[in-house]
Amino acid sequence: MAATATVAWLPAAILLFVAQVACEYGMVRVVSEMGGPKGKDYCILYNPQWAHLPHDLSKASLLQLRDWTASMLCSPSDLPAKGFSNQIPLVTRGNCTFYEKVRLAQGSGAHGLLIVSKETLVPPGGNKTQYEEIGIPVALVSHKDMVDIFKSFGRAVRAALYAPNEPLLDYNMVIIFIMAVGTVALGGYWAGSRDVRKRYMKHKRDDGPEKQEDEAVDVTPIMTCVFMVMCCSMLVLLYYFYDHLVYMIIGIFCLASSTGLYSCLSPLVQRLPFGKCRVRDNNLPYFHKRPQVRMLLLALFCVAVSVVWSIFRNEDQWAWILQDALGIAFCLYMLKTIRLPTFKACTLLLLLLFIYDVFFVFITPFLTKSGNSIMVEVATGPMDSATHEKLPMVLKVPRLNTSPLALCDRPFSLLGFGDILVPGLLVAYCHRFDIQVQSSRIYFVACTIAYGIGLLVTFMALALMQRGQPALLYLVPCTLMTSGALALWRRELGMFWTGSGFAVNTSLL
Repeated sequence: MAATATVAWLPAAILLFVAQVACEYGMVRVVSEMGGPKGKDYCILYNPQWAHLPHDLSKASLLQLRDWTASMLCSPSDLPAKGFSNQIPLVTRGNCTFYEKVRLAQGSGAHGLLIVSKETLVPPGGNKTQYEEIGIPVALVSHKDMVDIFKSFGRAVRAALYAPNEPLLDYNMVIIFIMAVGTVALGGYWAGSRDVRKRYMKHKRDDGPEKQEDEAVDVTPIMTCVFMVMCCSMLVLLYYFYDHLVYMIIGIFCLASSTGLYSCLSPLVQRLPFGKCRVRDNNLPYFHKRPQVRMLLLALFCVAVSVVWSIFRNEDQWAWILQDALGIAFCLYMLKTIRLPTFKACTLLLLLLFIYDVFFVFITPFLTKSGNSIMVEVATGPMDSATHEKLPMVLKVPRLNTSPLALCDRPFSLLGFGDILVPGLLVAYCHRFDIQVQSSRIYFVACTIAYGIGLLVTFMALALMQRGQPALLYLVPCTLMTSGALALWRRELGMFWTGSGFAVNTSLL
């Protein structure tokens, strides 16, 4: 039945692919004829079927950019008296087809055409006969960029159209790899050691339960199923009501990340030799516990960091650093707080999220009117969003190369928190089991290495397919199969599956 469904979808997928108008991102380099500020690149969307753009800027002609946006350029009467000889005219989108505009421009001597759009950029389409007739490039540029061009460089400007090749992978992937693997390794190690140490101290001293805030939450099968329903529901709601819910998600992130940052920094602050004095006796909420002054200052610092990020979150130059720091703290806090008690629970959670990730990335494009993946659309922010806000539940690093894709569409590379947390919970379980069976952390190291390999495979798939990838498609098999195979090889699969056989070895804590 699954094979029949696949065959049924295949023609639809092929038709969808063929029906799409060929389009590529390019750049227009603008310089002032009067000197002044150095040139600047702006994003354009062009159709290579009209005419190809050179990949190298040195091979692109630097021509006069003429502002003709007062005209739609739909009839010969819209042309200037002396034409557009050796110029690139800027005209307004609308009232006629792209072909009619570019045919008039080419007939009057233009060497290119830029169509200014106040709406979302779409590829300038035509038919085969029209493509063969036209020999100059035609591209769309946003109205916002046009305003910036004349504001920054004045009216006397020159422009060159070009489309440099996209690199297979950006160097920022190295930064994302280090952050992701480092967070998984540190979070798994911290969670495993903390959990076993707490159990050991309770076993040794039998001094009652720990404080509530120190306890981990064991995930049950029912909790896993409820969590999956919540994930699916929230993703669909975000897809349809993004502008209404995005601020709620931002608020939740601020609260959770400041809590996570406090949890990560408090062990370090408690080692400081000063600030140990406590608040006086009082009846105020929380303060009646007489917290130390240094812990109050730490809490204020964590809240301040979160507030600063929320105010400046759309500053592309540096706000991503704060977001990544808060995101890593949040992931470490979640890895410490949420505990999968058995490999069986790990397998159930990872397989369900594996199906969830694949479905919402690869299957939903066939179910949506736009043909876009729900997961990618929500993660990157809908193109038609009125707020232009982005969800903060990702690690993001700006692209380090100068390419049209970085300039136009995706200036950042992203990795969702789920791609860190979900395998990280398995890594934490492996570390706890290592200590239980006194295995010198072989499960922990093997699972961490498997996560790194899975992440590298994800990056390779991203480079080859040039589209968003469900990272769990590669991470789940790598980590689950490695952990299970290692347990089978060591003849500990039964204990590993049920999490039984607790033994304390304080030298490993």
